[in-house]
Amino acid sequence: MNVLQAIERQLPLAGNTWDGSDKPQAAVLVALSMEATPRVWLGRRTRHLRHHPGEVAFPGGKREPEDATPWATALREATEEVGLPAGLAQPLGELSPLVTRTGFEVHPCVAAITAPFTPVVDTREFDSVFTLGLDRFAEREVFRLERMIQDGRERMVPHYDIDNDNIWGVTAAVLAMLANIAYDAGFDLQRNWKESP
Repeated sequence: MNVLQAIERQLPLAGNTWDGSDKPQAAVLVALSMEATPRVWLGRRTRHLRHHPGEVAFPGGKREPEDATPWATALREATEEVGLPAGLAQPLGELSPLVTRTGFEVHPCVAAITAPFTPVVDTREFDSVFTLGLDRFAEREVFRLERMIQDGRERMVPHYDIDNDNIWGVTAAVLAMLANIAYDAGFDLQRNWKESP
């Protein structure tokens, strides 16, 4: 069984609607290449953005009223931000939603990209997009949990240090969860990501 098949076997397929959360909702597309060692698409957010400038993130964004499902949001955002034709994304499943420190419920939608495509980057959102081997995120020497305190509350925040990038927060949590599924990495995130930190 290859890596993508292992991921697909362990993830539930997408639901038809959003859950009944009272939190603002968003979705990201975790896009994986169809190689023996899949590569994951990531982007570097532009420096002028108010939230998370310069950080590494997945394509994605807030739910819009017309978005019937998390997949609709994730695919719409990926098309807008990196020019991914929606027809190239073959759903593999969804990770459980994660709640960010800003109170958003983020739905990670995991898909295989069925053909090569040339990114068309929306420079209002990303400075650049790039791929990294998913197996890199299973390497213990590049992963750490960092204790952070915000508003008097302590939380453990995952970080990856790869190629001079610090990939952290929800993006790092999603990558660690996928590494646990795909490569049995055994990372303990020491937090219930379904609840506010």
